[in-house]
Amino acid sequence: MRRNIPLLLMAVSLLSGCDAPLPGGAKEPALIQTLAEAPPGAAPGTCWGKVVTPAVIETVTDQIILQPAEVLADGTVVAPAVYKTETRQAIVQERKVTWFETPCAADLTSEFVSTLQRALMARNLYRGQITGMMDSRTRAAVRRYQKPEGLDSGILSLAAARQLGLVAVERG
Repeated sequence: MRRNIPLLLMAVSLLSGCDAPLPGGAKEPALIQTLAEAPPGAAPGTCWGKVVTPAVIETVTDQIILQPAEVLADGTVVAPAVYKTETRQAIVQERKVTWFETPCAADLTSEFVSTLQRALMARNLYRGQITGMMDSRTRAAVRRYQKPEGLDSGILSLAAARQLGLVAVERG
C-alpha cells in the first residue's frame, strides 16, 4: 500500500495541472495536454505538450531631422539642426507556439519516471534521488536534455523518451 502513495500523488498532480515554478517566477505548464488542447489534426488518443514563446518587442528611438543646420561656406554653424525624437515599439521576434507529442498520463507510472530519472542521471543531467515522481528536479533535467534539440520544456516529449530508450520506436 505504501508503494502506491507516490503514484497516487503523481496522478493527482498530473490531473490537477500543477505548475512547477521556473527561474524568474515563471510557471512550467501542465505535464499533459488533453486532446481538447491538441493541435489540429492530432490523432485520437494522443497526448500533447505545448511551449509558447512570447513575442520579443524592443523600443526603437529615432532622431528625425526637422530642420537642417545652417552652415556658412567657411564651416561656421549659424544655426544647429533641429531634431525630433520618435519612440516606437517594434516586434523583433513573433510569438511562437510549438506543439509536441508526449507520453500520456497513463504511461507516466512510478516505474517509468524512475527509469527516466536513471537515464537522465546516466547523462549527468539529474542529480536527485530516484523517487519515481515527476518533481521539479526531474523536470529541470528533462529541460536540460531537450533544450539542445530545440525544445525548451520540462514536459517530456515522445521524441526525447524514444531517444532515451524509454518508449519503443515505431517502425516505418
